[in-house]
Amino acid sequence: MLVKLDINNFLYEVEVEPRETLINVLREKLDLTGAKRGCNSSNCGACKVLIDGEAVKSCGILAKNVESKKIYTIEGFATSEGKLHPIQESFVEAGAVQCGYCTPGMIITTQALLNKNSSPTEEEIREAFKENLCRCTGYVKIIEAVKLSAKKLGVNKNE
Repeated sequence: MLVKLDINNFLYEVEVEPRETLINVLREKLDLTGAKRGCNSSNCGACKVLIDGEAVKSCGILAKNVESKKIYTIEGFATSEGKLHPIQESFVEAGAVQCGYCTPGMIITTQALLNKNSSPTEEEIREAFKENLCRCTGYVKIIEAVKLSAKKLGVNKNE
């Protein structure tokens, strides 16, 4: 079946199988490899994308079910000139990128959290990240990056 997907403000027409997941379409058919295929069972969050502003695990949703929705992947964050998004800058500055495998999903979760709450507490950040697994170390640097992101985006709102 042919579906139209609005991804990073580009409209793609893609032939998909009825049971094909969004992560498969992104990675295998559109060459958008930023979202990682981690557990492939909706447990680790490495495959998260924004769908209508919400962080969604793309391995757990069918591509045909997201037609007519606004989808953003990590590729949609940096500018075409390569300037990082403030959330990406914050993750680098806080040293929260670690091995990098889970980082795209973490950045997506950060954006979804800040869409709802521009100044989250540490407890609210930990709650938002309960479905993102990082196997490198811990979440201290990630929490610092989210707080720095909130500060930068708050500053940007006032400019």
